[in-house]
Amino acid sequence: MGSSTKSLEATIVFFMGLTLIITTQALQASKYQSHIDFVATHNAIRAEVGVGPLSWNKTLAAYARNYANSKIGNCEMEHSGGPYGENLAEGYGHMSGEEAVKFWATEKANYDYASNKCVNDECGHYTQVVWRNSVHLGCARAKCRNGWMFVICSYDPPGNYEGERPY
Repeated sequence: MGSSTKSLEATIVFFMGLTLIITTQALQASKYQSHIDFVATHNAIRAEVGVGPLSWNKTLAAYARNYANSKIGNCEMEHSGGPYGENLAEGYGHMSGEEAVKFWATEKANYDYASNKCVNDECGHYTQVVWRNSVHLGCARAKCRNGWMFVICSYDPPGNYEGERPY
C-alpha cells in the first residue's frame, strides 16, 4: 500500500506540473498570437500595394498598451496626441487584432490613388496601414468597463503627411 500511494502521489504531481506547463504555454501563445495577428494582417494588406512589411516594436507596443489601459474607464475614441502614427478602433466583444486591421482596411475603397485624396468618406486609417515609410508597429487592446474593446496601433515613423502618397 505504501508504494502504490507514493506512485499515485508521483503521478498526481506529474500531471499537475504538466498542466501548469501547458497552461503557461497556452497563455504565452495567446499573447504572442495577438502580436502575430496584428503584424500579419498589416503586412498582408501592405503587400497588396507593394509596400514592405512592418516589424513589431516593443517600445511602440508599450506606448499603445499604456494608452489602451488609460481608456478602460470611458472607452472614448480620441487620439493620444503622441509622437507616433496612430489608428484606433473599438468594437463590442472580442475584436481581435486581425478584425481591427481589416476594419481599417475597408477604407481602401475611399482612397483615390490618382488624386491622392479620400472620396466619399475617410480613408486615413487605411493610408496609415499602408504608409510606405512606416516600418515599426506596436498595438494593444483593452476591454473597457462598458463592454467594448478599445484597440490602438502605433506606427513609426508616422504617416499621413498631406500632399504625400502612402505608396
